[in-house]
Amino acid sequence: PEPTAAAVRTWPQPAAERGEEQAAEIARRQLVLAIESSCDETAVAIIDAKGNMLANQVSTQIDFHARFGGVVPEIASRKHVEVIVGVMDAALEEAAEALGLDAPIAPTELAAVGVTQGPGLVGALVVGVAFAKGFAAGAGCPLICVNHLEGHLYANLLAQPDLEPPFIFTLVSGGHTMLVHVKAWGDYEVLGETLDDAVGEAFDKVAKALGLGYPGGPIISKLAETGNPRAIDFPRALNRRGDYRFSLSGLKTAVVSYIEHETAAGNTLHLPDLAASFEAAVFDVQYKKAKGALRETGCREYCIGGGVSANPHLRRMMIQKLGRQGIRVTVPPLNACTDNAAMIAEVARRKFKEGDFASFDVDADPNMTL
Repeated sequence: PEPTAAAVRTWPQPAAERGEEQAAEIARRQLVLAIESSCDETAVAIIDAKGNMLANQVSTQIDFHARFGGVVPEIASRKHVEVIVGVMDAALEEAAEALGLDAPIAPTELAAVGVTQGPGLVGALVVGVAFAKGFAAGAGCPLICVNHLEGHLYANLLAQPDLEPPFIFTLVSGGHTMLVHVKAWGDYEVLGETLDDAVGEAFDKVAKALGLGYPGGPIISKLAETGNPRAIDFPRALNRRGDYRFSLSGLKTAVVSYIEHETAAGNTLHLPDLAASFEAAVFDVQYKKAKGALRETGCREYCIGGGVSANPHLRRMMIQKLGRQGIRVTVPPLNACTDNAAMIAEVARRKFKEGDFASFDVDADPNMTL
């Protein structure tokens, strides 16, 4: 059937009439737009050549996935398709307001379009990459592909603009857990990764075992605030000096076994103690491996990224313990810990300055490595 007249509109909006002064200012700013759609957030950000963030829009799908206890890839892809135009419009309007303009930024006024190429859910990535290619081609500007993991690393620049390599970086998210020696921007040595579950995944699975809902990280973090982290002695896997690999599957199994044992014995679970003890088992290993890597490499800077880096107990522990050893610790802003386009924009801005552009025949790469 033909759509109703109210559902039809020109998109994107045609370029507004700009005065010479406004047009020159926009051109001077060299605006780079970035799109992020690797999992269950649809995000668009706009940054200028000097690193000023002019727009940062995020649409989350958590409510749609919560009933299933985790992200459903097919639903994620469909939701990206549904909202990406609206999120784009909001970002173009926000950037215009930041620049004091009456009409939204037009695509033809952008210097480049960046997009997350991978890693992530392939269907979700395809939506962002296909949209970015069409948008950039229509706007007549270059396309820039960004590694999502590198985006989490660059998120620290939003909090500490003078951050410079070499430093040690820990990535802790729902899909990744790794320790990285950042020798220079673009030169990374992955010292160790998880052999099984990622940190965020372990939090979700423990929360699910307790019937606490999804996502598990914020719920367990809230419970742990009043708990005793020494109440239950959960295992610390691969806790050997010089071994930077991670393993969380055994810890998850130990927590589930503890829950089943206490329930069978008729004991009441003290959730704050359980949550605090589980957090301690995870974060102790993160701290010791980071400390070992700093000692081995001689780096005096440390930073962290990914959704779990929003955990207040992890942030506080790293800042206090490493700070006492003379290490400067950088943590990203809370709104830049979970997936967002601001961190992708920061990477895209630097690639734009270097002329590192992608061809229009690129595709999503769900298995992209750092």
